[in-house]
This record gives sequence, structure tokens and C-alpha cells, in this order.
Amino acid sequence: MLQTLTFLVQGMTCGHCVRAVTAELEALDTVTEVAVSLVPEGDSSVTVTSSAGLTARAVGDAVRRAGYDVVEPASR
Repeated sequence: MLQTLTFLVQGMTCGHCVRAVTAELEALDTVTEVAVSLVPEGDSSVTVTSSAGLTARAVGDAVRRAGYDVVEPASR
């Protein structure tokens, strides 16, 4: 069964930011899809779909490795 998690990400303002976050998330073993909604003047969001066992902590750690702050989970 697929699992989907969405988080607000602070600090992403451009395409490079999106690529950096996407690359870190796609490197996680069970991730099957990453979708980023870029909002240059506010909090962007990232939605991650996984085949199994993905935790909020793993997503947060990956986003932080890319250099951005994550809010767990998105309140939208």
C-alpha cells in the first residue's frame, strides 16, 4: 500500500532548491514519487509517496540534508 506524507519546507525559493530537495528524497529506498510546490515568498511544500515504511523523521532528515527547514507535517 502506498503512503503519502506532505510537509511545509522553509527556504526553498528556486529551481535549484527544488532539485536539491527532490534528489535527497528520491535517494530514500522506498520513495516512489516526490512532488514539490514552490512558493518563493512563503512556505513551499513537498509531498512524498512511498511504497512502505517511510517516516516523518526520514523525510525531515532528507530535507535538512538538502539545507532547508521542514515543518512536520503540513497543516494545509
